[in-house]
Amino acid sequence: MTALLVERRGAVLELTINRPESRNALNGEVRTGLFDAFREAESDDDCRVVIVTGAGDRAFSAGADLKEMAELNLTVPPRDFTPRLGRNVHLSKPVIAAVNGAAYAGGFLLAQMADLCVASTNASFCIAEAKVGRGAPWSVRLASMLPRRVYVELLTLAEPISAQRAYDLGLVNRLAEPGCALEVAREMASVICANAPLTVKGHLQVVKLAYEMGEAAAEDAADAIFEPIYHSHDAQEGPRAFRERRAPNWLGR
Repeated sequence: MTALLVERRGAVLELTINRPESRNALNGEVRTGLFDAFREAESDDDCRVVIVTGAGDRAFSAGADLKEMAELNLTVPPRDFTPRLGRNVHLSKPVIAAVNGAAYAGGFLLAQMADLCVASTNASFCIAEAKVGRGAPWSVRLASMLPRRVYVELLTLAEPISAQRAYDLGLVNRLAEPGCALEVAREMASVICANAPLTVKGHLQVVKLAYEMGEAAAEDAADAIFEPIYHSHDAQEGPRAFRERRAPNWLGR
């Protein structure tokens, strides 16, 4: 069996971690497959959204394959050990995590680094590294996503939180009935695909700037990002289609 299933559905690339017998643990094959798939999505002009999910309903991903790590006597993970969007792999298109079970450790990382997250009501989230003597330096982004004490709780207690609590905290965008997370993620992807691709891409860049720069500098940089977009075909097509009462024909240029 292939450890990572890659399927193209229209403008959406779906990535399914396919190791349900190991709670979709991230072994070398999965990690390499994710790197390759993210790079493929970035280079494919017809790909508009990426969805990441896990096979089965027990686990989105339990994180790193600890058996493999023990065999490798892994100490400090190399920089490219696991794909980290915005850190060691670039993707300018929205990523949706469809969390259909436990998202632990590296599985939590995958859910955290996605732009949007759908979780089944029976899903759970946990930074479990303190239970096995490892670390979660990748969790730094949570400082801008969660209250300080919740962040500390996740790191030091290393206990799971429910999908409902994750939703209440803003880590999850949508809750879905068990078995329906992927379906809801596909619905979100279809809405995104109907929008202007240049604007979506530009807005993702603005979000990144907003969290990484001061307010004034981010606003100036955001203006620069959108200046060429305002001059694009699509920027004229949107108002024209509204006036003519028809669906816009986005060309992405």
